Amino acid sequence: MAENISIEEINDKYLDVLREIGNIGAGNATTAIANMLSLKVDMSVPMVELTPVEKIGGIIGSEEEIIVGIMLGVTTDIEGSMMFLMNTDSAHHLVNRLMMRDPDYMEDFDEMDLSAIKEIGNIIAGAYLNALSGLTNLTISPTIPFVAVDMAAAILSVPAIQFGMVGDNALIIKTEIGGDLGVEGYFILMPEGESYAKILTSLGVPI
Repeated sequence: MAENISIEEINDKYLDVLREIGNIGAGNATTAIANMLSLKVDMSVPMVELTPVEKIGGIIGSEEEIIVGIMLGVTTDIEGSMMFLMNTDSAHHLVNRLMMRDPDYMEDFDEMDLSAIKEIGNIIAGAYLNALSGLTNLTISPTIPFVAVDMAAAILSVPAIQFGMVGDNALIIKTEIGGDLGVEGYFILMPEGESYAKILTSLGVPI
């Protein structure tokens, strides 16, 4: 990336494009989740920005908080990794509804719960990747996801270990699912260097 273009300048100048990725992805995900759970839900995108990878932890909250992370690789025209992060309350809300349980059920997640979370993650990840693909005209394919329930600091260290990926910057989209659910989550896309340049170029950002 040209030295005279900072992340702050990209966020300011191309915020509308970044927010459009979030809005389209949220719209796609809302429809899919509403159909899956037979609910009326509203999904909003209150925050979209590019940020250095090392600052992600400070954005999502305490590094010691136990969260649920759905992680997968990204391949084809771009390479990298992506995550969808939720606090445990949000994950329980989604799983309880999907499993038709008492909404107050808060026992530890079992294998069936984790499988349900993985499927929800598949839907959300697919929605956002389709949005990004549509705006960039790039073919973007997700790998099979896996789920972790751990401290935020531990989960945020996984992409570099799992995918051998150490990127400079991440696209973070904070997502809120309202309506009949109270869910807050973060979609995080971490392209590797050349892929990051491809995305910016396709969005009209000079490199």
